[in-house]
Amino acid sequence: PEGFEVPEGRTKPWGTGQAVLCCKDVVKEPFVIINADDYYGKEAFVKLHDFLVSGEDLGREFTMGMGGFILKNTLSDNGTVTRGVSVVDENGLLSQVHETTGIEMGEDGQIKCDSEEVQEWISPEDKVSMNMWAGYPEFLDFLAEDFKDFLANVEEGDLKSEYLLPNIVDKLLKEERANVKVLETQDRWFGVTYKEDKETVQDAFRELIADGVYAEKLWE
Repeated sequence: PEGFEVPEGRTKPWGTGQAVLCCKDVVKEPFVIINADDYYGKEAFVKLHDFLVSGEDLGREFTMGMGGFILKNTLSDNGTVTRGVSVVDENGLLSQVHETTGIEMGEDGQIKCDSEEVQEWISPEDKVSMNMWAGYPEFLDFLAEDFKDFLANVEEGDLKSEYLLPNIVDKLLKEERANVKVLETQDRWFGVTYKEDKETVQDAFRELIADGVYAEKLWE
């Protein structure tokens, strides 16, 4: 933004919040955000699409939707993962997002993680954010102003700070400026977090093709 300069030595972008902000002058319609290198399944896209098309007003400045993946469907067999572990209220609205590292399934079938606070209640059935959000153009207007506040508070010499969507949404929740509807999906998430995940993901896609979910050749 005007009035700011890239810190000397900074070589990487500022994270998912800035990535979405780059679309501000192009996207003028309701939209869905995903990580480009992840597979989310069909059901979540349908649910987020239908939510946006419905025009449902959740009663606050910002109305948003979130693909609510079941934690056990998003784990890797080859190491720990980081997930936005979500707390959902009785109305199906997101109340908190805990960005949690070191998540894995223990041999006892219980989830282990790095956060002592989250460890007290985390379970395999909890909903997690996989950075699949639905929103409206006014959210992009908010990012344009909020990114300036973020940059103004980056400490000198910090070359790794990132402006991340889960943190942005959590801030709006705490300020009671947004309501986020959590749209549960049974879809299994696939991603290559570790190089060893590659074969597992390839096998999963072969199974989806064999089951007729996708054609063997998507384009002729």
